[in-house]
Amino acid sequence: MAAAMKTLPTWTIRDRIFRWGSRTYLMGILNVTPDSFSDGGQFDTVEAALAQAQRLVHADLDILDIGGQSTRPGAAEVSVGEEIERVIPVIAALRAHSDPALQTIPISVDTTRAQVARAAIRAGADLVNDISGGTFDSAMLSTVADLGVPIVLMHIRGTPATMQQYTDYEDVVGDIARFLRRQIDDAIAVGIDPSHIAIDPGIGFAKSYPQNIDVLQRLRDLQALGYPLLVGPSRKSFIGWILDQPDPQQRLWGTAAACCAAIAHGADMLRVHDGPEMRDVCRVADAIWRRRF
Repeated sequence: MAAAMKTLPTWTIRDRIFRWGSRTYLMGILNVTPDSFSDGGQFDTVEAALAQAQRLVHADLDILDIGGQSTRPGAAEVSVGEEIERVIPVIAALRAHSDPALQTIPISVDTTRAQVARAAIRAGADLVNDISGGTFDSAMLSTVADLGVPIVLMHIRGTPATMQQYTDYEDVVGDIARFLRRQIDDAIAVGIDPSHIAIDPGIGFAKSYPQNIDVLQRLRDLQALGYPLLVGPSRKSFIGWILDQPDPQQRLWGTAAACCAAIAHGADMLRVHDGPEMRDVCRVADAIWRRRF
């Protein structure tokens, strides 16, 4: 088993340095899909995606996370070719844009497929965000090792189509930790640099509503694994359950509370839809819990 790193190494991506623990970083969600749970169909053209990217980047977000496959509960899988056709033109357009901020923003590709990851990195993406933790595609971890880029390993059970059938845990956080340790070990074994690994507990993925709250309350247990910790509560259904709010786009304030809780319990990065609002949440929460003024 790989030992936890006592001091998290910095990430340098393009002109940005990620000093984990110094502040909370923000990953902006850019779904170029017709069927994502919150914003499906809003940004599934290159023009709409670029406009949303500008809004997120100019709200001082740190990474754009571009995904071409919906991972909402019950989502159907698209072909590799279709996923590539959705994602690559947007990445290429960002890198060719006249706005220097879009040319240089770090880009994460949200995919579980090695072929998509390779095409995205070739087009100008900088890291891979795999909701399966490298389990859906047996070639993913070795591909990331070959590419030499960072990867986020997330916890899930089943697939997006079936995951809510697999919420029976003896200890949800303990089981997440065991899964992530195994995937960290597998990643290192195939040549991924330990300093290139981040982890994500998978809020909303194969968890009941109360289990998501348990995970947020016990993030320190996962922080103890010794890797940067990404948390993605944005607009998730457990917030709708608490608020009795079925419309994901009306969960802004609930998302703000969940993000604040995640920061208080040790999150290094948050994956969010709402850029300016969550930047303010981070600034105030970091002032309180990290004494960053």
